[in-house]
Amino acid sequence: MAIFRRRPKGDDEPQVTEEQVEAQASAGQEAEGVDDDAAEATAAGTGTDGRPAHGPWDAADEATALPRLDLGALHIPGVPGMELRMEVDKTTNAVSAAAVSIDGSTLQLQAYAAPRSEGIWDEIRQEIQQSVVQQGGAADDLPGPFGRELLARLPARTPEGRTAHRPARFLGVDGPRWFLRGVITGRAAVEPDAAQVLERVFGEVVVVRGTDARPPRDLLTLTLPNRQGPGAPAVEEPPAAQEPDFDPLTRGPEITEIR
Repeated sequence: MAIFRRRPKGDDEPQVTEEQVEAQASAGQEAEGVDDDAAEATAAGTGTDGRPAHGPWDAADEATALPRLDLGALHIPGVPGMELRMEVDKTTNAVSAAAVSIDGSTLQLQAYAAPRSEGIWDEIRQEIQQSVVQQGGAADDLPGPFGRELLARLPARTPEGRTAHRPARFLGVDGPRWFLRGVITGRAAVEPDAAQVLERVFGEVVVVRGTDARPPRDLLTLTLPNRQGPGAPAVEEPPAAQEPDFDPLTRGPEITEIR
């Protein structure tokens, strides 16, 4: 039986050094020199024959047959040892994001409506980069396994009151009338080996856009989990969240599943 619980605020994330962040940025810049057909196909999420090699998937796609958690707009694959937190918007009391944590690293997921004719990740990526710089951080636009992504150093305050920087990877994928954003924090933001599991989770997400007319960037509705897939265990209904605080880049009140 999967158990949901409220997780206390203030859980410390693993510390990542500035040298690790710089090394990851340098590796990404070197990767930009790779320009063959196979590399471009991988970044675009397609095989050499043009067929999708991995997701994220649209609900109409023939996604891989994995047990997934049904969160409404997002169906997320389960990974042994993961914790799933549903984050709640204080102003609307609506579920606004899902966050998967594994071995001290976290992947936050949000899905948005997008125009039928074009994607919005290029524009959003520039806006995120500008916002991070305005807050005193830095962000590098680099190639990644899902196309272009941002490696950011977000300004943060240590318990001693000193100014530090917290690394975060911003992933984005434009789908048919939807956009999926992922934010990886913790060691997986700068250590490729630690990032593999969370990247696999991101690549196996199924987005359920629905047919309703929605303005671009409208957050798609998330719901509390229902399991989907063969052999999926039952889920206990969590207690209602009370007076939650929400910030998409920091931890707030959460409902957590331990698998």
